[in-house]
Amino acid sequence: MPIKTVGFIGLGVMGASMAAHLLDGGYELIVFNRTKEKAEPLLAKGAKWAETPAEVASGAEVVVTIVGYPKDVEDVYLGPNGILETKKGGYVVDMTTSSPILAKRIYKEAKAKGVAALDAPVSGGDIGARNGQLVIVVGGDREAFDALKPIFELMGRTIRYFGEAGSGQYTKMVNQIAIASGMLGVAEAVAFAKKSGLNPVDVVETISGGAAASWSLSNLAPRMIRGDDAPGFYIKHIIKDMGIALECAKEMHLEMPGLKLAKRLYDELAARGMEDCGTQTLIRWYLKQ
Repeated sequence: MPIKTVGFIGLGVMGASMAAHLLDGGYELIVFNRTKEKAEPLLAKGAKWAETPAEVASGAEVVVTIVGYPKDVEDVYLGPNGILETKKGGYVVDMTTSSPILAKRIYKEAKAKGVAALDAPVSGGDIGARNGQLVIVVGGDREAFDALKPIFELMGRTIRYFGEAGSGQYTKMVNQIAIASGMLGVAEAVAFAKKSGLNPVDVVETISGGAAASWSLSNLAPRMIRGDDAPGFYIKHIIKDMGIALECAKEMHLEMPGLKLAKRLYDELAARGMEDCGTQTLIRWYLKQ
């Protein structure tokens, strides 16, 4: 039978837009967020409010989560009043960037309750979420992925299955490594353009059409130039992701000097009180602002 009701937990910078796409796509939506205020626009459009993750799970065939940190994921799924306390059958999908080890644990505990669990972290930031153009990378059982693909298609443009539980999270780590190390290059390039007296807007527009082209250069370099620190993706969250990636790399006996440097610079910005700024704020480290 077709899925009718989806639960959505986590209505932050990305989650609110993602949930709205599901509501607009015709699904009945049950939502929970730690602060109810962020749910008000969805409630005004017809979503239903739940008081706990467990209440969401008891009323929805599919539960989607996108929260902040691995500890939040653990609490939402496995803690008191958590999803797996009441979920019987159906599907759960964690779209948080989280630990592959935790994804495997949730998969096993969900399976024991007859629930199919997928780890499906996303990339694309606030812009991708708002436009339904996210990249979604998925781990878990193939049958569950196939069943939920119509839901993924409402939120993303690139949706790919990578294998057993944890595979989505490992793939997202690859993405975060490329972004974090690449952001060093973008920030250094913008800082160099500014310091050399060039018009950085013209420079970025020009080199975006050549070999230097990247999503970060096209979308975040203009924010750097404007001094726009608003978060599409928080510094505190990229620090979390880099920490997970470095832990995985250590287990693999893989050296990652670029990632270590990026984390050190972001840690310095966070220590200066910028943890809630967007990742493009890295330019301030170079300009000593």
